[in-house]
Amino acid sequence: MAQPVRLAVTTGDPAGIGPEICLALAGRVPAARVVLIGDRAMLESRAADCGIAATLVEHRPQRPAPPPGSLEVIDVPLATPAVAGQLDPRNAPAVLRSLDIAIDGCLAGEFDAMVTAPLHKGVICDSGVPFSGHTEYLQQRTASPGVVMLLEGGGLRVALATTHLPLAAVPDAITREGLLRTLRILHGDLVLRYGIARPRILVAGLNPHAGEGGHLGREEIDIIIPVLEQARRDGIAAEGPFPADTLFVEEVCGSADAVLAMYHDQGLPVLKRASFGRGVNVTLGLPILRTSVDHGTAHTIAGRGSADPGSLLSAVEVALGRVRDTRLGAGQQPRTAA
Repeated sequence: MAQPVRLAVTTGDPAGIGPEICLALAGRVPAARVVLIGDRAMLESRAADCGIAATLVEHRPQRPAPPPGSLEVIDVPLATPAVAGQLDPRNAPAVLRSLDIAIDGCLAGEFDAMVTAPLHKGVICDSGVPFSGHTEYLQQRTASPGVVMLLEGGGLRVALATTHLPLAAVPDAITREGLLRTLRILHGDLVLRYGIARPRILVAGLNPHAGEGGHLGREEIDIIIPVLEQARRDGIAAEGPFPADTLFVEEVCGSADAVLAMYHDQGLPVLKRASFGRGVNVTLGLPILRTSVDHGTAHTIAGRGSADPGSLLSAVEVALGRVRDTRLGAGQQPRTAA
């Protein structure tokens, strides 16, 4: 019998909905061995508060998987008891420690993938640790030369050329070197992780109307078009730049395998409108597989038991699918793009 997929699931900020949506995985992922990484006492308390029936057991790698309905836990004690809805910077080190355990476990082969519940960037920064997001943290901890944030859902895959930056900093962050690296990572992971032989990638312009021939900005002429020409010479099927206001209509992107947006709020509002609560964040360019939810901590509703675990379940399913593809795949030919 094939070994079950081993998933490390970090429980996110303890004041948010992360713990309760993680607890909701109990009994709902029979194809995987799910290991929660977080404060066990907090998880047990949150389960009681939210009326979630989940038995938590200590994770021991060499021990058989626990009975259905149980969840394994790697205990990462918090510095101070968590209160649902009340963000506390004192617990930020434990949140980061949970991420480190999951990353190290994936690098060591103990886990096949990691799935992350939402955390709060601001409260981690308030603790004195500069933190711009999971994506950048994973890149640093795995010493990856480049990573790409991709969200999928609602029939779309949207990757980002820049991630968590102030809007004023975006134009300077879009360089020929960086954009070409992003396209290469996106193309490579669509081939290797998604099994698409020749992925078709549509690229957005930065400016309104993709610069209007230089009248509304020259980034398309000076940066994006030369990069696309080089990418095509490298064998990457990249098209554009397209005006972002019409790029996402079905007639334009319906047959594409991915869209590359220039910045966070150019591409993600469209995807989240199509799939919010079921979308999945995937980090490309890592030596490990990581998926995540498409939403934040929602600490204003934490502890009520009303949080929808749909996006986390989708993230788990995507991770399972990518692991299965990898296990099946080394010798198989990738499929042709749709």
